[in-house]
Amino acid sequence: MATSSPEGQETASHHFTNPPDKHGDDPAIGSAQTAKDEHVYIADGYPLIRRITFITTVCSSMFTNQLGLCNSLTTPEIIGESFGVTDPGNLSWIISGYGLTLGTFILIGGRFGDEFGNKAIFIIGMGWLALTSMMAGLSVYSSYPVFILARTLQGLGPALTVPNALAIMGKCFSQGNRDMGFAWFAASAPVGAMAGLLFGPLFAMAWWPWTYWSQALGVAIVFVIALVAIPNMPVEGEQKQRRTIRDTVDRLDLPGGASGVTALVLFNFAWNQSLVTTWAEPYVYVCLILSFFFLAAFFYIELRLARYPILPVAVLTSDIAFVFGCTAAGWSTFGIWLFYVIRICLNVGGQTPIQLAAWLSPIIVTGIATALIVGKIINKVPASSIMLFAMLCYFVTSLLQALRPVDSTYWTYFFFATIIATFAMDSSLPAATIIFANAVPRQYQGMGSSVIMTIVVYSISLGLGFAGTIELQINNGGHTKEDLLRGYLGTLWFSVGLTAFGTVLALIFLLKDLRRRKLAGNQKEEETTGSTEA
Repeated sequence: MATSSPEGQETASHHFTNPPDKHGDDPAIGSAQTAKDEHVYIADGYPLIRRITFITTVCSSMFTNQLGLCNSLTTPEIIGESFGVTDPGNLSWIISGYGLTLGTFILIGGRFGDEFGNKAIFIIGMGWLALTSMMAGLSVYSSYPVFILARTLQGLGPALTVPNALAIMGKCFSQGNRDMGFAWFAASAPVGAMAGLLFGPLFAMAWWPWTYWSQALGVAIVFVIALVAIPNMPVEGEQKQRRTIRDTVDRLDLPGGASGVTALVLFNFAWNQSLVTTWAEPYVYVCLILSFFFLAAFFYIELRLARYPILPVAVLTSDIAFVFGCTAAGWSTFGIWLFYVIRICLNVGGQTPIQLAAWLSPIIVTGIATALIVGKIINKVPASSIMLFAMLCYFVTSLLQALRPVDSTYWTYFFFATIIATFAMDSSLPAATIIFANAVPRQYQGMGSSVIMTIVVYSISLGLGFAGTIELQINNGGHTKEDLLRGYLGTLWFSVGLTAFGTVLALIFLLKDLRRRKLAGNQKEEETTGSTEA
């Protein structure tokens, strides 16, 4: 995803070419300039092969993130059968458990990187993902709850790697190289998704644990390469000072993080667990109620108590609200249509997992192309316009999937919906990041990508919980293909409504942005006229 911030406006560095005395008699200024030139944009000076290795390693975080999500999308029934589990509500945790942990902890993962080093947390995340992937495969010898635990723990790996990968890219490249680095980062998402959709069912045809064991092996290799490929970035000036334990705790905002995580977990758990036990179970709605209490505690801590808030809610503006609303609406529907269109194809249409992988293969070409194009134009086209384009694409995709007859040919509804969906995903992420960066003060620029990614991945998991509730209410138990289809289509029409809402939000934000630009232009013209008359 392409992004920029005020810090990114400097030109490319000139290593070792600006001696201290160029800045007069102030050695501090010269020292600061030299430090910045030598370290902040260290990857600008890499030779081609070194740069490719570095970018590939950093982008592997998004690749493995999407791989971990999509390698199980078409195989829940196969996995569940080996454990004797067939209930759709129980099987949904194979997907939603992973997204729950990822969405809940990604903001905290970014904060840990800021405090303890982005490279260190990135490597820890890769190691954790390798271990939990191995655990997911080995759970075949245990029980289904152990497998779900392993899948849930897997999500913590990308929660640590993704935000720190973005931070590493931003600290090691100057503006132009950084934008294209973020574009390649976004482009790695459809490649990872396609790899998961292809190799997940392929390994499942032999024995499904190999899906996770192969993932563990690949991530372990990345873990080793990252030790060498990612440079040891210099510690920021204020981090060089020795801190007390109290200072560290304050900077991590542990009370705020704990209350926020608890609220997110309980809220998401309630909606997804309701698919298993229904809302008749008291503990389900008790968890939902408790989530609001912890959310209130989170906002109180962030507004009143935290010295270094993990999410500075005090700076959230109407612009940020529009960004959050559009991002949540778009990406929750992405999760819905991807999951339920696959269910329609497998359980009603009679397609196979391998056939679905072939049907979704265009996302590689269009996803990479869209990400790279956005990387080129993101600083030339208003982000509000790109966001509206993305929301329109989300809406059209959801509408095509909801209207698609089960027996329609691939080259009609499904093909065009797949193409348009990639336009939506790979344009909404960079646009949201840019808008966030422009709307908050300079000191909060670094958290922009982490916040947006939190909204993205949490929305996917939560959207599936909402959709699952709708499905169970209208599918009459899902005993026949007609009943199953009725439930699936209900979720897809829900996604149409969400994307329509997101499109309206994006249009309002665009009009606000155009009005703001017009007023700024008029004010500048008046100032110019006044200075000329003077």
